[in-house]
Order: sequence, then structure tokens, then C-alpha cells
Amino acid sequence: MAPSDNGHANGKPAAPAVDISVALNPNAPERVPGLIQEIAAAGQALNFDDSAARLQLLEKARDLVRALETPRETMIKHLWAQPACLLALTIGVNTGLFHLLIEDGAGPKKAEGLAAKLGIHPPLLSMGYITEVGPDEYQATNFTKSLTIPIIGDGYPCILGGCYPALIETPKWLAEHQWQTPNDVANGPYQKAYQTKLNFFEWLQSNQPYGKQFNHHMGGYRQGRPSWMDPDFYPVKERLVTGLDEGAESVLLVDIGGGLGHDLGEFRRKHPDAPGRLVLQDLKVVIDQVHDLDPRIEPMAYDFHTEQPIVGARAYYMHSVLHDWPDEVCTSILNRVAAAMRPGYSRLLINENVIPGTNADWQATALDLMVMSLLSSRERTEEDWRRLLEGAGLKIVKIWSTDKQNGVESLIECELA
Repeated sequence: MAPSDNGHANGKPAAPAVDISVALNPNAPERVPGLIQEIAAAGQALNFDDSAARLQLLEKARDLVRALETPRETMIKHLWAQPACLLALTIGVNTGLFHLLIEDGAGPKKAEGLAAKLGIHPPLLSMGYITEVGPDEYQATNFTKSLTIPIIGDGYPCILGGCYPALIETPKWLAEHQWQTPNDVANGPYQKAYQTKLNFFEWLQSNQPYGKQFNHHMGGYRQGRPSWMDPDFYPVKERLVTGLDEGAESVLLVDIGGGLGHDLGEFRRKHPDAPGRLVLQDLKVVIDQVHDLDPRIEPMAYDFHTEQPIVGARAYYMHSVLHDWPDEVCTSILNRVAAAMRPGYSRLLINENVIPGTNADWQATALDLMVMSLLSSRERTEEDWRRLLEGAGLKIVKIWSTDKQNGVESLIECELA
């Protein structure tokens, strides 16, 4: 039976499990003194060039906020502030507000003047995250300046318009399906929310500018994080370059579902002398949006549900591809890759989250719920990955990771079984 409107299966409100005073007192007051001491000590020695130290301090600061907040304040933050902030920032991106804020040296600007130039009603101006310097006078911050960069700003309208209705629909969909995890790409919360038979990616590309905005958002998602291409993460020369077939036609790396080419562009910058061809593959509608690609990178329209046209490459690479699909579809995709691999030579590199048994990072767990709602899929544990890959005739050689930053995806190196 699905829950009634008041959240109780029998339609009768239950007595509160705890007294209301619990919701009006700090969440964890006993932790506050210790956290303040830890933050003070970490702050004294903070080096902003040390990403790991900065992130550890940031997590302690989040812990302090959570400990100090009352449950009532946390509830208001989740239900009012965060949705309203996404709305306000989306309005700012769509109207061009943030571009206008940084004109003429990014000095303070009056709300009335901004609204007049944008041709909008002053109350629609997004003032969240903008520094208030006087009555109705505001100045950009590093964050709002960054929103003028497409790979940062475009995520807001894309997620609000192209994703949120599915998140809203998910609890109802789950109740209607006896609380079973969705696993059908054509029949999940996304399809119910948007009244479509298209999958998430098909819908976005059919409803521009969401498709273009999402491609930009993926570029922003990947910025500023330790990369498997870094020398202390994965030994590119030893594992890929050494042993590469000689000849101009030898393919070093095929980026399957590589979007606009962000990863291969990064590979070229970090390994400019690596020999062999670099091939970027994605659907034609995505490849047609690629601009300013490094001349060494070859764009190729390709659907990874079909036969792989590049046979015998040194490495096939997929970044955040398989988490977009349930196991059955992933097996089909992997079968296409395995069929093109040369035994004893080719490798498959999967750049994705490997969820640990405990202390999973908040970025990965949040993404897990997102892909469930949008794609009827999930993030995977090491056991999940081994089972999935073995079912496609592949085996894991090694899972490469780094402890430099929380939430960093691992590189799963595979070969034919």
C-alpha cells in the first residue's frame, strides 16, 4: 500500500517519536568544542596549495555547521534555502546577470541599474552569493564571476529544468513500484516526470539548450580534481606507451562517450609527447558541438551500443559512462568493447566511482541518488564492478586510486579474461 498524504500507511497520524525540543536544539553540541579546536589547529598550518589539507579543513567546517545547526534549521536549509538558491542562480545565469556584474572592472552596481540593462523586473535579480555593499547595491564574488564560465554556470539551468522534475517524481515512482530500485532506462522516474519514452540523454539533446548545457556541466564537474593522468596516479608511460605498436596508424587511446573532448584534451596537455592516435567518440549530435579540438585528437561519431569501429587499440577509455546505465545495458556496452580488444595488448580503462564499504564520500552518495532518478542506474562498489566486468569477459588488473582528494573517481584497469 502506498503511503497516504500524511505519510502514514493507515491514514492515521502517529504520535511523535520524540519531543519537539529535539528539533530545536543543536544536532551535536558535544562535538562543537573539539571541532573548533581541530579547525583552529588546521587553519594555522593551512597551505592553500595543499588540496588535501584544504579539503580536510572544509569537511571539518561542514561538520561544525552540522553540529551547531538545529534539526529545524537543517530542515529549512534543505527545503527552502537550497531549492531557492538553485532557482535564483538559474535566473541569474539565464538573464546574463553575472556577465553584467563583471563589466567595467566588476565594481559595485545598483540593483535598479542592473535590472534596467537586463530588461527584467528588479525582484527577479538573483542576489544569493553576491556581496551586498550598500542598499540595493551589489558586487560579484569569485563564485559569481565563475558563473560566467559555461562549464560552471550552465549546470544550473540544466539541472533545474532537465533533472529536478525527475527527482520530485522519484518518491511517487518508488511507491508505485513497491520500493524497488529502477533498472529500466525506458521506464523510470525520468520518463514519468517528463512523459517521454526517451532516456535522459536523448531527452536533453532533443530539448536544447539542455544537451549543450549538460555537456558543459560535465566539463565543470571534472575540473580541479586529481586525474588518473597525473604522474602519481596512474603510470601512463609504463602501462600504455611502453609496448604500443609502432606505426602511424597505431591507436593509443579511444575515449568512448567522451563528450566534447575534455579528457583527451587534458591527456594531450599532460602527455604531449605520447605517441599514437587519440580518438574521441560520441553521438553525432555531440560531436557536432565540438570546437577548438587539439589537432592530434580525431573526432568520430559513434554509438557505443553498436560495433566498435576501432579494433585493437592500446586502450579504450570510458569516463562516467557506465554509471549512466543499469547492469544489463552495461554488459552490452562492454561486450562491444571486449570484441574490439586484442588479447594480451588492449586495455579498458574505466574512470568511475568505486564506492567503499564504509565512509563513502558525500559527492559519490549524492550522485548515486541522482543517477538512480535520472538514469535508472547507480554507483557501484568493487564487488559490483568485478561481477559486471566478469559477465562481459573482462577482468580487473588493478584499481588505481589516490587519497589526495575526497570524492575522486578511481581508474579501473581491465583486460580480457
